[in-house]
Amino acid sequence: MCGIVGYIGPQIATEILMAGLEKLEYRGYDSAGIATVWEGEVHCVRAKGKLHNLREKLVQIENQARIGIGHTRWATHGKPEEYNAHPHMDMAMRVAVVQNGIVENYRELREELIQRGHEFRSDTDTEVIPHLIAECLQQNSASSSSFFSPFLEAVRQTVNRLEGAFALAILCADYPDELIGVRQQAPLIIGFGQGEFFFGSDTPALLPHTRAVLNLDNGEIARLTPLGAEVYDFEGRRLNKFPRTLSWNPFQVEKQGFRHFMLKEIYEQPGVVRNCFERYLNSHWHANPTEAEAEADLANSPVQLGIPESLYGDVEQIQILACGTSWHASLVGKYLLEQLAGIPTMVQYASEFRYAPGPLTKNTLTIGVTQSGETADTLAALEMEKHRRSGLDPLYQPRLLGITNRPESSLAQLVPDVIDTQAGIEIGVAATKTFVTQLVAFYCLALELAYRRNTLAPEKIQAIMADLRQLPTQIEQVLESQEKYIEELAHEFAETQDFIFVGRGINFPIALEGALKLKEISYIHAEGYPAGEMKHGPIALLDAKVPVVAIAMPGAVYEKVISNAQEAKARDARLIGVTPSNGKEAMDIFDDLLPVPEVEELLSPILAVIPLQLLAYHIAARRGLDVDQPRNLAKSVTVE
Repeated sequence: MCGIVGYIGPQIATEILMAGLEKLEYRGYDSAGIATVWEGEVHCVRAKGKLHNLREKLVQIENQARIGIGHTRWATHGKPEEYNAHPHMDMAMRVAVVQNGIVENYRELREELIQRGHEFRSDTDTEVIPHLIAECLQQNSASSSSFFSPFLEAVRQTVNRLEGAFALAILCADYPDELIGVRQQAPLIIGFGQGEFFFGSDTPALLPHTRAVLNLDNGEIARLTPLGAEVYDFEGRRLNKFPRTLSWNPFQVEKQGFRHFMLKEIYEQPGVVRNCFERYLNSHWHANPTEAEAEADLANSPVQLGIPESLYGDVEQIQILACGTSWHASLVGKYLLEQLAGIPTMVQYASEFRYAPGPLTKNTLTIGVTQSGETADTLAALEMEKHRRSGLDPLYQPRLLGITNRPESSLAQLVPDVIDTQAGIEIGVAATKTFVTQLVAFYCLALELAYRRNTLAPEKIQAIMADLRQLPTQIEQVLESQEKYIEELAHEFAETQDFIFVGRGINFPIALEGALKLKEISYIHAEGYPAGEMKHGPIALLDAKVPVVAIAMPGAVYEKVISNAQEAKARDARLIGVTPSNGKEAMDIFDDLLPVPEVEELLSPILAVIPLQLLAYHIAARRGLDVDQPRNLAKSVTVE
């Protein structure tokens, strides 16, 4: 939820820390702070609100420190006030700690420390950590510990007492050449520069300085000094680990002339969808292979996800675990897996599944969907499912698959196989291109399963693949033809307080996603409903002040959606239609049209969501809101 940066090297730390925190602003935060070691003291500066408030304080202070840690906080324990901002320190002001995640047993630890005379300055769970480290340092000094780094040993002893999911960066005034990081169920990355080293909770903080990185694994401690990086487990054993090279370009985390990252990422969707199809759809496959091609048909399948057949060869049921936008993508995935591959599929909120899992069923594939690969509820739900199935009969053994935009994430460490959605880094908190590429992943998975299970004729698969390859161009058409019109239309909703989105069948999840996008960034109350459910209660909300957005794509439910839209119009609601522009009936019914190219109903979600993203964006931008960093939200939800 928060952002961590750390630096040790020959440069002045303050500006590097601030620049790193600015690269992590997209993760969401309500306060910030940095701590450095300079002239034998820890210098800690914190501020409530945005980073410019912290910068205003820093410009008044001369600080030549070459080591430091920084943090952006999204409040979990304690109000978003300066006294709760990180870094937090011990009573003697010698140890400073920043933390992402939650220490679940902090109350017991805090009470224990208070009984020993410790005094606390904040309401946070984090503050117990520097107190414990300082206490361990004192005890180790008194016992003449032979460990070569007393600071590292004190941190090791402390983290073994902590329960929960957390990442830490820690410094100490008495050890000015050591910077320590800890990972336990929350991401932390080491960056390797030229004679300098970095910590970051996400790679954008490191990209301006290096592409050589090492992701810490759970239960690991890293010690950075001017001479190098060392990694240990929680038992103190040194580990042999090797950095990897990032393929990302720093240019990817710039706006490149767009007003907001969200708008840039909306416009990146044709490219990332095209990349996905080029990566996963086999351009050499065709429905009527030669005899030689037929002999190798498994190697020459229409979709090449790189997933072993053993994972889903005899699958009888699929359950999908997800949160937020990923849950909406999963609902579309359910439709595709059932309609194309013929596999009964359930979609569960990961946060609910953890505490009320369904009965164990045999030959069940469990799919975790998370754009960041770090969503705490989704990871915990997958871990629970893995644990409760382990040791059972082979029919009930865990079969886990992940869908994520971050193949180096915690998700990839938890599950054996991952579908990389190929979206590239997404900075805007409101998901756009990562949602669309999650849909693409489900189309590819459903087609591969349909092919292997012979639930679709090869000719039908070939036709669907041909239509899928047209989608990037059709998305470009929507963006070119609709954005200016939607920008003007957004002006008419300056005072609107409520929106309703409706759809049916495969486009009901798109109504949910359209409503979520609008409420996330414009703070307008918006709800998505199956169009047929309006008459069962929600229609009572309708009047001339409540616009209704209806997704009416040609297909099995088109006439039904049109009929439901007419019911809304009879209640004086302003009707906005996402529909092909060539239908006279639609032009007569809808007050405003957001036209999209006509495609098979099965493929329509990827096109239907584009004008809804633009509508949400322009309404929020028109209101002067912070589109990329909406209030109270975080890009990566790493706490429960």
